[in-house]
Amino acid sequence: MLRLALILRRNLPRLAGLATIPLIRAVFLLARLLGTDRASAAGGRLARFVGPFLPSHRTAMANLRAAYPGEDEARLQAFALEAWENLGRTGAEYAHLDTIFDYDPANAATQRMEVRGLEQFYAIRDDGKPGLIFSAHLANWELPAICAEKFGLETTAVFRPPNNPAAAQLVQEVRRKTMGGLAASGPGSVFAMQGVVERGGHLGQLIDQHFTRGVVVRFFDRPVLVNPLLGKLARHHDCPVHGARVVRKAGGRFLLELTPPLDLPRGPDGLIEVQGAMQAMTAVVEAWVREHPGQWLWMHRRWRPAMLPKGTLPEAVPAPLPGGSRVD
Repeated sequence: MLRLALILRRNLPRLAGLATIPLIRAVFLLARLLGTDRASAAGGRLARFVGPFLPSHRTAMANLRAAYPGEDEARLQAFALEAWENLGRTGAEYAHLDTIFDYDPANAATQRMEVRGLEQFYAIRDDGKPGLIFSAHLANWELPAICAEKFGLETTAVFRPPNNPAAAQLVQEVRRKTMGGLAASGPGSVFAMQGVVERGGHLGQLIDQHFTRGVVVRFFDRPVLVNPLLGKLARHHDCPVHGARVVRKAGGRFLLELTPPLDLPRGPDGLIEVQGAMQAMTAVVEAWVREHPGQWLWMHRRWRPAMLPKGTLPEAVPAPLPGGSRVD
């Protein structure tokens, strides 16, 4: 009996997750029936209403206070609500990822997508070299991988599967239909990712979340831990590193931008410095978030001072709030 109780205790979360598969698929189907714009708006309204009642809202507010110390609480609350709305919209848009990227260079004015830095896509696609692309949880962060696939850029996107097995299964199905290569983060995945670059491919990764075994960089003038994978690959292969971001615009439109290659710091040996490279990438992400703070995923515990290496200085320098939080 005791053994049975232990087995049930270990497996109940997974069984509960599997039980939600029909519900999640029903919501997915409803979002498909609503159409892209109505589904996105409904998801945004729902998350904006429910979000403040969830424990993650406290995390979001703590993050905002850390990023903007001493700023007006009402303004920080407004950013948090925008972030919840963006998250709800992004979730609802999963049902439409196969059609949401409708960019046509010949008729860009009528399209949902605006692409800036398209020449960068073509350049790294045709240069015959491996490349690295970093991004962040901004607006609909699934779109850069879809863009790469649309424009023939062979890219493997690194992702962390959702904890809920039903959501993980559905998200995996959607991604495989709309994106190129996929690499799930986990034990042994580093070798697979390194193999992508060694074969001359391109690897894309979101770099704006906490990584326990990471290197220390400064984000909003506070130390955080970041996954050093892209920095290590850049050092080993001396390949170009680009940033890709998405901005949510009014009217259900998006701006997707690919930056020119970053000029990464090098050591006395001429090789790229891993920590310096990750700091340079993180600085770009910070600039993106400062420009549109209501479109970033503030619900993640980005600042974890207790997990920093001993001797890391935790002091922060107050930073002014940006003038606006949305692109019209």
